[in-house]
Amino acid sequence: MPSHRRPKQQHPRYAGVVTATAAAAVALSAQQAGADPLPDPAKKGVQAQVDRLYEEATQATEKYNGAKERADALREEAGLLQDGAARKQARLNELRDRIGVLAAGQYRAGGLDPSLQLFLSSDPAAYLERAAALERAGERQAAVLRQFTEQRRTLDRQRAEATAKLRDLGAVQKELAARKGEIQGKLRKAQRLLDNLSAKERNRIAAERERADRAGARADLGSEKSVTGRAAAAFAAAQSRVGLPYVWGASGPNSFDCSGLTSWAFRQANVSLPRTSQAQAAVGTRLDSLGDLRPGDLIVMRTDLSHIGFYAGNGQILHSPKPGAKVRYESIARSGMPFMWGVRIG
Repeated sequence: MPSHRRPKQQHPRYAGVVTATAAAAVALSAQQAGADPLPDPAKKGVQAQVDRLYEEATQATEKYNGAKERADALREEAGLLQDGAARKQARLNELRDRIGVLAAGQYRAGGLDPSLQLFLSSDPAAYLERAAALERAGERQAAVLRQFTEQRRTLDRQRAEATAKLRDLGAVQKELAARKGEIQGKLRKAQRLLDNLSAKERNRIAAERERADRAGARADLGSEKSVTGRAAAAFAAAQSRVGLPYVWGASGPNSFDCSGLTSWAFRQANVSLPRTSQAQAAVGTRLDSLGDLRPGDLIVMRTDLSHIGFYAGNGQILHSPKPGAKVRYESIARSGMPFMWGVRIG
């Protein structure tokens, strides 16, 4: 027979604890499902805060690199315009002198009314010949004057363009200074956090970093081959830099940030890449699947495309990861950064 006993009632306080625990578990699972791959500083301690600051510094570094690339281009363009204006000014000075010589000659030859000169001339034929020559000289002077006017307009336009470029350069240089201050501020804050740790904790973190660099200096890359010769040459160049330090804004040959390593390596293969990870993510042939990548392909990381390296084979990335680290191999799955897509340079 079925039991008619009433089920045992839970204690109200116990039920509240269970409910709260279940709610917390649901909230935590939902938070984890859409969470940033980086650890939460409030939960993971100083190392997580330092990692977060390093990530923010590398993101700001790519913005700094973009501003520096624009500044370099503006500086070159303004310089070319200024050099061209200087050369044009020299030609204008020569034209002005020629106009002066022609005008003086005309003045000397045309002091009297032409009909009176012909009446008084002892050799009318010779006079008419000189008059025709004088008319031709006047035509030459008019042509020189037209040339002078056209070149003067061009000179004024070049000077205006140079002034605009220099004005833009000034704005970009302000952005550079702001980005530099942002990066340095985050690195100083990270260092202060590390300095406030005990000596034991600092030594532990330093040892972990050294272990990661040592392990990342070698990796089982499998037997995959690069698809293109240029990618193979660039990848080989990057491999020769393993063990060299990350330095923000650096593009080799003895220190690198992430896009500095990839752009330097491809220069060794006679390929010019843009300076930033975001710009490099837009060149070549896009590869959306990790399974399509081969050694030497670029691999773009993070949702804001602020990190880039080389696919090294066997699920590994070769990159310059962050401040305090060295150029190394690392498992893509364990890097803590989401894969976005790959890029193949032909």
